[in-house]
Amino acid sequence: MNKKINIGLIGLGTVGQGVVKVLSKFDNIDIITCAVKNLNKKRQVEVKNLTTDVYEVVNNPDVDIVVEVAGGVGVKDALMCAIKNKKHIVTANKELLARYGAELFDEARNNSTSILYEAAVAGGIPIVQPIKTSLKANDFDCVAGILNGTTNYILTKMEEENLSYEECLKKAQELGYAETDPTNDVEGYDAMYKIAILANIVFNRRIDVSNIYCEGITKISPFDIKSADELGYKIKLIAQAKKVDKTPDTLDIRVHPMLVDKNQAISEIRNATNAVLLSGFPVGKLMSTGGGAGEFPTSSSVVGDILQIVSEISNKDTILPMQVCHHDKFAYQIDINKTTNSYYLRLEAKNKLGIIGQIGLACSKYGINLSSILQKGTNENGSATIIVVTEMCLEDNINKMIQVLEESNDIKVVNKIRVM
Repeated sequence: MNKKINIGLIGLGTVGQGVVKVLSKFDNIDIITCAVKNLNKKRQVEVKNLTTDVYEVVNNPDVDIVVEVAGGVGVKDALMCAIKNKKHIVTANKELLARYGAELFDEARNNSTSILYEAAVAGGIPIVQPIKTSLKANDFDCVAGILNGTTNYILTKMEEENLSYEECLKKAQELGYAETDPTNDVEGYDAMYKIAILANIVFNRRIDVSNIYCEGITKISPFDIKSADELGYKIKLIAQAKKVDKTPDTLDIRVHPMLVDKNQAISEIRNATNAVLLSGFPVGKLMSTGGGAGEFPTSSSVVGDILQIVSEISNKDTILPMQVCHHDKFAYQIDINKTTNSYYLRLEAKNKLGIIGQIGLACSKYGINLSSILQKGTNENGSATIIVVTEMCLEDNINKMIQVLEESNDIKVVNKIRVM
């Protein structure tokens, strides 16, 4: 292709600088303008025509593709403007797509432009395009995975070094894995945005991100990790979306810590690595792993999307028709209380006769069977720690059982973790 393709870049942080470095290898692609927050900030790369006005980028008539790696939902209106200006979009912005993707994709369809977003989910792992292309023949029943490297790093260090959550978070921040305000990662929101995007393309249904149950890792202790290990599990923050009653119209989508059997390959995903699991017919089960964030894993996906558009940008009609969003139906997302799970419960109880009997009676009242119950000795305050693992039961019933236990004033439920 002889025509040089002009890029308008929004964001020049870690990922943006990685994109500049990778694109420097391509003679037919030129970054002609870039919007940043601070013109005077020192950077590893030089880009011409820096501006603090994002609309100078999206309204520039010479820009063919707008590449957005700034993050946050504040760029929504600017990207809508770019689409109306017939510019193609490449973005790594999972929150924007999870919250406002329906509006953006509808506008792109109306203007015969493309939005590509491989980097928005699991960084450098190629998963969005394979689902839309080579895996298109499959009827998937579940997509799940470890979609946040920060939390996986923290849980790995807690396991391997027997450190507290707070100590491991501090290490993650020192290494640049966690932000000064880590809420988006440790409370599960980052993974929530990503599973919303994956569920959208796997099940061809739009997802209301406000209806996704989300729970982070801040309640996980080294004691829980050690107890899980003794039971044959590891603890991971899992994001999952699966069909209910074998139909994509009803989905169970949530993010929360889970006990993962050590025999499952995903239990061995360590540090900041991500993993995505797919289950469907006829392919069966697949797992893809790789770098979930960072300068080059993410820029690899961003530049891959750019090159896809570049290869077809001279087409007169809509380019990349397989990437166009044609579905507009929202899935019905079931409430977490209506889901069925197995549970790990860590209890603190008064060290007196009849405690195990109280637990048994509370479980019996709500039809909950126990697969194991272990007393872990007596604590310094005289209480006893008891670990209970249930068989499959309704979330609503486990919560009612917990309420009965705590109303006795003899037992406190310190932690509840679902089992994968």
